[in-house]
Amino acid sequence: MDAAKITELEHFIDQCKICPSILHSPSLVFFKGARVPPETKPEKGDINMSDSGECYDSKRPIEDDDDDIVESDIDLDNTDVVEPDNDPPQKMGDPAVEVTEEKRDAAQTEKAKAIDAISEGNLDEAIDHLTEAIVLNPISAILYATRASVFVKLKKPHAAIRDADAALAINPDSAKGYKVRGMAGAMLGQWEQAASDLQMASKLDYDDEIGSVLKKVEPNARKIEEHRIKYERLQKERELRKAERERKQEAEPQEREALSALNEGQVIGIHSARELDPKLNAASKTSRLAILYFTATWCGPCRMISPIFTSLAAKYPKVVFLKVDIDEAREVASSWNISSVPTFYFTKNGKEIDKVVGADKNGLERKIEQHAG
Repeated sequence: MDAAKITELEHFIDQCKICPSILHSPSLVFFKGARVPPETKPEKGDINMSDSGECYDSKRPIEDDDDDIVESDIDLDNTDVVEPDNDPPQKMGDPAVEVTEEKRDAAQTEKAKAIDAISEGNLDEAIDHLTEAIVLNPISAILYATRASVFVKLKKPHAAIRDADAALAINPDSAKGYKVRGMAGAMLGQWEQAASDLQMASKLDYDDEIGSVLKKVEPNARKIEEHRIKYERLQKERELRKAERERKQEAEPQEREALSALNEGQVIGIHSARELDPKLNAASKTSRLAILYFTATWCGPCRMISPIFTSLAAKYPKVVFLKVDIDEAREVASSWNISSVPTFYFTKNGKEIDKVVGADKNGLERKIEQHAG
């Protein structure tokens, strides 16, 4: 056996461990002599979504790094679900055959015999007559739909679905085709498809039997849809959390680098525009409030407020305190339109949010408290 086949076999074994019901798939019926554990019906608390073709284990969490998502339980009414029929496909008509008037009449005669057999409870005989009728008139949707209804009575849903599909291929508006396919789907536990077919049949030609089956099918289909919506929401939330974690992981090195450029609890002297921009960018990357204090050596109020500015830097270490001498860094003072000193500009996330003009100690600290959070 080549490597590719071995890999496929290993994958199949893993799938069987997760979902043992795979072993009861009709496609595996050709295996002989193998001991397969009996198929068990899902108990209350287990998830059964046989119509989706997927296997869900309500006790198995989905891996999600920090947060696990556990699928919600679905309590479905499966009392009338039957074992799928694994008979060879029934004989179908050849649509290329020319249907003469004589063949059409002969097909109607066979159909009448089938109706009589159905009324007498001879369902297998009815299938034989309907098969003959279909061979004679393979372009009749009603013949396929009628045989499909007999297969439903025989609890052969797969055969019924094949005939219903044939009927709908001939006549897409066949109410009986939708009805029978919906009933067969319900027998297989294919609740969502069954609900869709029965609802379409109801729109085309409602009868009490359709309404009766819908009363059971729709609650199951609704539960599955609600489960899917909930699970998709949880999946989306998980993806958002994962994206946020990845964003933070990518940002952490940048933030560490930015923090290394900020001297917490200290006033940082700015001597040129080239020095200012990296500090403001670092404050922005770390979402910190930055205060630009414009001062001058000849300014008396500046000499009074400078030690207070230094003490505030120690008091609010998460705030970035920048000091600019307007005579030394004329370019910076010009770009900020400084007309008097002391002036304090407050910036956050790259935007100017407030300012204080003058040596107002109380006003300065009040603004820091307001914006530091």
